[in-house]
Amino acid sequence: MRVLRDTSMRTMIAGFILASVSLSAQAPLAGEQDTYTRVELQSPDTGTFKFTHEVSVTTVGAKEYTLPLWPQTQALTFKVTDLMSGTPMADIRIVKGMSSGGVSASGAAAISVMLARPVPKNGLGRLRFELDAGNTDMFRRTGQAATFTLPLRAPRGTIVLPAGYELLSSDIPAQVLSEPDGRIAVSYMHQIGGSATLTLTMRAGVPTGAAAVPKASTNNRSWEAAGQKPTERARLTERATQDRNIVYFLQEPTTNAFSLYHDYTETRPGVDKYVNVVRTGSRVSNPSAYILDTGEVLRHETLKGEAITAAKIDAGTVTPETEVVVIHFTPVKAGQSIRLRITETYTHPESYRLDGTDLVFERNLGRTRNSVVLPAGWYLTASSISAVVRQTPDGLTRLDFVNGRPEGIDVFVKGRKK
Repeated sequence: MRVLRDTSMRTMIAGFILASVSLSAQAPLAGEQDTYTRVELQSPDTGTFKFTHEVSVTTVGAKEYTLPLWPQTQALTFKVTDLMSGTPMADIRIVKGMSSGGVSASGAAAISVMLARPVPKNGLGRLRFELDAGNTDMFRRTGQAATFTLPLRAPRGTIVLPAGYELLSSDIPAQVLSEPDGRIAVSYMHQIGGSATLTLTMRAGVPTGAAAVPKASTNNRSWEAAGQKPTERARLTERATQDRNIVYFLQEPTTNAFSLYHDYTETRPGVDKYVNVVRTGSRVSNPSAYILDTGEVLRHETLKGEAITAAKIDAGTVTPETEVVVIHFTPVKAGQSIRLRITETYTHPESYRLDGTDLVFERNLGRTRNSVVLPAGWYLTASSISAVVRQTPDGLTRLDFVNGRPEGIDVFVKGRKK
């Protein structure tokens, strides 16, 4: 990590500014997206923490990205990595006179980095910031208890408590897990727009070391509806780190058709393809895919039945009706990753249909982030699952679902013609 040796730079304002973005029915958010923050709290006596922030820059043609820092934060070391190549960035500088949260802050600072490549059209540039920092305003101790306050400008994140501390309270709903070494992790997915703050309180006095190591998760399932619910291992997997997201664009309901794009990051060395198994009852058409990091268009093919087996594609149990879309790409190298955008159109009369005068879309959505956009000329009348509802720049209604559950959510959406 790069060390800040100039004492005039050591006290810096920190903070994540999510650009004011617009939602388009045919494109991802502008500015930045897919932000994720991980904070590992150290000693409350020193107010120190290790801080990791991942972000995808989406401004077309952007060559530089600047990360403002929080008020009263002391930055000791930092490192920035290009996630596609896995290469540490060299062209990094401290920028003064920045603002945090839109409020002018004299003497404020930020970390600015030149991107490894300009952001391509409909693509992105992925970065990871790593910082060793201290802030006694955010993280402080009172007796045996300690408090950590975090402004939630990144909608997904995890805060790991210091070793030997138990969680007393969290004022925003969060998943609570144990790290492999026994430290308690608080993982959140925040979907409410605007600024918000997460405050955790904790207390020292629980075991550390070998006595704190959790028992390994199993493949056992809940005694309720056994065999249908997710395994214990799946139920205790962190949801906030999962970066897949799908946006559904409903067509006129009489067509029973909806298009979608699915963003997915591949990190496993040697993997050279993505296989999408088409759901039973659906017909797929117009598949395409490209690498979001570079804009490179990828080769694809649609296979069915015996052709899947002949191609040695792992698609589970294959029947004559099984259909898959296969996306081919150059094998991923160790330490590197690629982020794909896969686009398809599906026709499924049971999932999407016209019922009298009502548009009906019902589908089990298994990803942590899913969005549904109604067709032009239709308005929302019902949603069985809580969603953030907003209008796209072209006047369409969009529902954003954040799924914190270890299993899919059964979305049931209805609309009516204006």
